[in-house]
Amino acid sequence: MLTLYSEDDTQNLAKQLAALPLTGSVWLAGDLGAGKTTLTRYWLQALGHKGAVKSPTYTLVEPYSIEQSDGTTKPVYHADLYRLQDPEELSFIGFDEYLDEPNALVIIEWASRANSYLPQPTVFIDMTQSDSNDDKESRQVTIRLSKAGQAQGLDVSSLNI
Repeated sequence: MLTLYSEDDTQNLAKQLAALPLTGSVWLAGDLGAGKTTLTRYWLQALGHKGAVKSPTYTLVEPYSIEQSDGTTKPVYHADLYRLQDPEELSFIGFDEYLDEPNALVIIEWASRANSYLPQPTVFIDMTQSDSNDDKESRQVTIRLSKAGQAQGLDVSSLNI
């Protein structure tokens, strides 16, 4: 488990996540205000996105095509399923295409609202706010690989703050 004490810590973690050769989906779990969108914003910037990062709360998905240093483009999709009424809605917007796109990274907030529909992610990231009154801003972050992530040979043990 990692503890984030500041936005700098969140940005540092995002840079480390961006350095991983991640494809597939990442499920971000945590209560409202736990820092899921902030982590995703820094993660997209660390991947090379320039410009604003919009919250997909109302659009469900925000797509990004991020130029890589080797000249390729990495497709990244940021999804927020908090307002999802029925997991079947995802099929209507073509969500499967995001998940099937080669080399794509799909970062999903509130994936639990559609876990019966979604395939297992590559990585689970759970974020919780500290309950301590003197440490209001700290976040506890647990990062674990799924079997798919293990099969990709990913190693998250070196992530630190």
